[in-house]
Amino acid sequence: MNGQMRAAIVDRYGPPESIRIETLPRPDPRHGEVLVRVESAAVTSGDARLRAGRFPRGFALPARLAIGVRGPRHTIPGVVFAGRVVSRGAGVDDFAIGDRVAGLTGARLGAHAEYVAVRASAATLIPESVSSPDAAAALFGGSTALSFLLHRAQIGEGQSVLVNGGSGSVGTAAIQLAARAGAIVTALSSAPNHELLRRLGAAETIDYRTTPAASVPQRFDAVLDAVGNLRRADGLRLTAPSGSVILAVAGLWDTATARGRVIAGPVPERREDFATILALVASGDFDPLTEVIGGLDALPEAHRRIDAGRKVGNFVVTL
Repeated sequence: MNGQMRAAIVDRYGPPESIRIETLPRPDPRHGEVLVRVESAAVTSGDARLRAGRFPRGFALPARLAIGVRGPRHTIPGVVFAGRVVSRGAGVDDFAIGDRVAGLTGARLGAHAEYVAVRASAATLIPESVSSPDAAAALFGGSTALSFLLHRAQIGEGQSVLVNGGSGSVGTAAIQLAARAGAIVTALSSAPNHELLRRLGAAETIDYRTTPAASVPQRFDAVLDAVGNLRRADGLRLTAPSGSVILAVAGLWDTATARGRVIAGPVPERREDFATILALVASGDFDPLTEVIGGLDALPEAHRRIDAGRKVGNFVVTL
């Protein structure tokens, strides 16, 4: 396909101001891929960490060797998209031209652009009643929390869950999904967010500034750390004897040794999980907490707010 597109570029690790907007050739879909005209894309804490070259403990060297020593090899950032299919590669017959789709791009990134070529298997149809910004906002935190809490920890009716970092993308999704499954949720965040977290389903809220996660006196069936500041040992101390510690932002050692009661590692990008989350958005049972920041030119501002810890819910740029 001929043509050009505007896209964000990060080719050197650095501050938010290092993000540039350039005009690049439009990609062509390969076998098994669809080309999507991006309407909305999420801006996540993971995007900000990658831009800055900030990696979880122990991952700095292996991540730079795998991703890029001085900057990302895949220079267009962004992993969550929502838009319309404009062309299909060979072997794709489950989407039609014009279908509204959303999904994740994985390690290839590329969602912060006017067009992105993605595996058809990593995309799902957007329900008619769900807007593109809400679809993009819901998927990252929603699919992460769904995989960790419901698929792997198998949280259910009457169980207790502690969410450390309750106001971010993963935290707000975890509160909603756990509460919907019948769990009793305790959420840690700064006090100004407590009313919101109770509305989402938290039975109890704790101000982490006065009571850090490691100092919480209760014991839980599952502890989910969505921040990356909870040590494995503290997480295990906070759980009941058969409880699970979920390290959503784990260092290298914790990731490599996670087994049994400790859950860590990458989250699979499953179309059926995306469809589950979007169906909950459509039914009104999941609030994506969408904040549209602006267009591609607003990306530096979104990254500045993430770096400053001022992100509540999900940031989205619209194209």
